[in-house]
Amino acid sequence: MSLSQKTIDIVKATAKPVAENSEAITTRMYEILFSEHPELKELFKNADSDQHKKLASAVSAYAANIDNLGVLAKAVEKMATTHVRVKVLPEHYPLVGVSLLGAVKDVLGDAATDEVIEAWKEAYFFLADILIAREKELYAQV
Repeated sequence: MSLSQKTIDIVKATAKPVAENSEAITTRMYEILFSEHPELKELFKNADSDQHKKLASAVSAYAANIDNLGVLAKAVEKMATTHVRVKVLPEHYPLVGVSLLGAVKDVLGDAATDEVIEAWKEAYFFLADILIAREKELYAQV
């Protein structure tokens, strides 16, 4: 599977406003996630206090490099390793995705059109599939 060119173009076009608002987006994402799924707080019990900043940086890097994902290989590997350590499971990804997309909509407001949200949804689940596959390999080694 690969990303559609339309998605790549939209994500690249919105990379700057997302980056400029990335900490607000990720802060809001965690608010939504923990409000809707308080049981997931357990996954973050040992997370650094600046976890929202780390996620903000990752989201911004992904948007900026969505047409050259190879440069993100080390970051993806680090994320997958961390996810396995804290026991992130494939079923967590849709919950985070819905929360992230809701946060993008909340923070960007009218700029987050249906077309923009749909592109970010495709991009998010594309990356989620990569992480899930790598995490499956890592879980098999444990």
